[in-house]
Amino acid sequence: MSMALTTIGWREWVALPQLGIPKLKAKIDTGARTSCLHAFSIEEYDKDGDLWVRIGIHPIQRDNTTQYYCDAKVIDKRPVTDSGGHTEERYVISTLLELAGLQRMIEITLTNRDSMRFRMLLGRTSMLKTFMVDPSLSYVHADNQQSV
Repeated sequence: MSMALTTIGWREWVALPQLGIPKLKAKIDTGARTSCLHAFSIEEYDKDGDLWVRIGIHPIQRDNTTQYYCDAKVIDKRPVTDSGGHTEERYVISTLLELAGLQRMIEITLTNRDSMRFRMLLGRTSMLKTFMVDPSLSYVHADNQQSV
């Protein structure tokens, strides 16, 4: 018995409510295993014996005045190889994703994406058994997002 999947386009508006981010453009990237979020500032600290990070995020491309700061528990640090073949050690956090009226916990790596068009990539493990990508569509679920 298969579960019905929600169709999304190659780019969508998403929210990360636990990080206080109400609206963010994400590129849906089935070639990437893990999701990735832009962070221009990452400061690690200890909280009750656990590693946490304070993250600075510019949610809008080419706008360095709008910024959010949030805190998240680090669940892992792992090497990630980008599409250009460069490998870097990245923090991994777990947070709630809202997309297409659905919510699910996902893992996200943190890196500086200032030079990239999208502040977030939604990787294939975040879509498993929930979403199906139609590359001919774009911002299918934009109406579900509140404005910043």
